[in-house]
Formats: sequence, structure tokens, C-alpha cells
Amino acid sequence: MSAPFEIEFDGASLRGEADGFGIPVVFLHAGVADRRMWAGQMGALAAEGYHVVSYDRRGFGETETADVPFNHLVDLEAVLDQLSIHAAILVGCSMGGGLAIDFALEHPERTIGLVLVGTAVTGAEGYEVDDEVTALEEAAEYALERGNIGTANRIQAHEWLDGPYGEAGRVTGPVRELFLAMNEIHLNHPRLTQEERPESAFDSVGSIQAPTLLVVGELDCSDIIAIHEDLSEELENAFAVVLEDTAHLPSLERPDLFNPLLLEFLEAVTGQGSDDLEADEEE
Repeated sequence: MSAPFEIEFDGASLRGEADGFGIPVVFLHAGVADRRMWAGQMGALAAEGYHVVSYDRRGFGETETADVPFNHLVDLEAVLDQLSIHAAILVGCSMGGGLAIDFALEHPERTIGLVLVGTAVTGAEGYEVDDEVTALEEAAEYALERGNIGTANRIQAHEWLDGPYGEAGRVTGPVRELFLAMNEIHLNHPRLTQEERPESAFDSVGSIQAPTLLVVGELDCSDIIAIHEDLSEELENAFAVVLEDTAHLPSLERPDLFNPLLLEFLEAVTGQGSDDLEADEEE
């Protein structure tokens, strides 16, 4: 069972959880979620002998922060340092994937591998946003301007959980309830006005040598899919997968598809697998 941690750093209480022993795997959540989106993967990997870590970035989940100058990359470095993690495999979704890329560029010696799910890229430009996505984003912005948090949350669930091209409500049950709960916290959080953003990573991603798994849902926004396709060409050591019938959060929506893919990649990168663990137990 994962153990919670709290790190006091630069005006924030960064809250997260960790479990297991072995090679570190650090999970970085999407911009419409918090660390709870990775609960299924945290448990599965800890059971396979990995040291798993997830935390809520500023503005999300249980992390508390004053409105002070901050940088998500510096916060990530602080989390790793406080947990005595020199190098890790970073698993990031959306904005979390963009953060993982920024870290890999800044600290290649600390990056064992990358798993990028529907990833953003800092400074990415020139990707066309289609009419369906634009309409949803404008509707959500309109609702937020009028203080209608619940309406904005439901619109963003349509865009990011269901996918923007079908009917709202495609994904139901506990997964939808969790999405709405996570995103509501972010939407209600006081605005942080002093974020210091890293330099553009868009023109530098080709220099990343770490083995990388690229995952995107076929129902995700077209610009996200286009970024996925370009990264598959730019990253020399990348393996790219499109998951059918899933949108922006395939690890949350379809862990039955995502988890085996993640474990297979980790085993290939680390040489660690179930057979090794069973042999250790027999000894």
C-alpha cells in the first residue's frame, strides 16, 4: 500500500505518495487530473517490484501553494531529490508528458526512460485545432468566465475524457466520477499568476536518447495525435502505439490495455520482469 509524503518547497506543500522498492518510476498527471489518475498503474507496478511515485503539482489535488514564483520542472527536481531518486523512468500524460520531456532535456543523465501519453510539448506551435475542439474550449471558457464551474467541468469531461468528436457521456461510472472530482479541484483552485515556464522544447526533442514509449488514444484531439506522430519521427529510440476506442486518458479509461503495454516497455528498458521476481522469491 502506498505511503503519503509531503515536501515543503518554495512556498508549497507538495503532496504525493510512493510505494515499492526497485527502479524508480515517477508518474506525472494530466492538466485535467491529479495523481489519482495513476492509482491503477501505481499498484500494478509496485506489485512487479518497481519503486513508484506520484504527486500533485501546484494547482492540483492535495498540494497547497501560495501564489509565488515557481517552475514545475524545479518542483519535480525537488521531489526527486527529497526522495533520494537520482534517476527514474518518467510516465507523463498531457501536460505531465510535456514536463517529462522538459526534464529529459535538462537532465538526460537522470532519465532512464520516458512514457508519454497524449503528450504536450513545451513551445509546440503550428498544430491546427479543429472546429469541434475549438467549440468545446470556447464553451468551457465562457462557463468559467461566468463562474459556472460545474458546467465547465462537464464540458472538459466531454473534450478530454470522452473525446471531442462523439457524444458527451461516452465514458461512464467511477472513471467519469473520478475525472469530475479531480478536475473540479483544479478549476476551483485560485489562479497561480507567477509560473516560470521552461524554454521551448519543440526544436530540441530530437536530442533525447532515452528509450520512449509514445501512446495516444485514437479518439483524442487531432492536434494531440499530430504531436504524437511527429514525436514518433523525431525521437530516435521511440516506440509509438495508438490505442483504439480511447481518448486523452487511456491509462484511466482502459487500464486493461494500457497496463500490459507499460509493463512490457518497462521490462524491455530495465530487464526486470515477472520471471526475475519469481526466481528471487524462490531463492
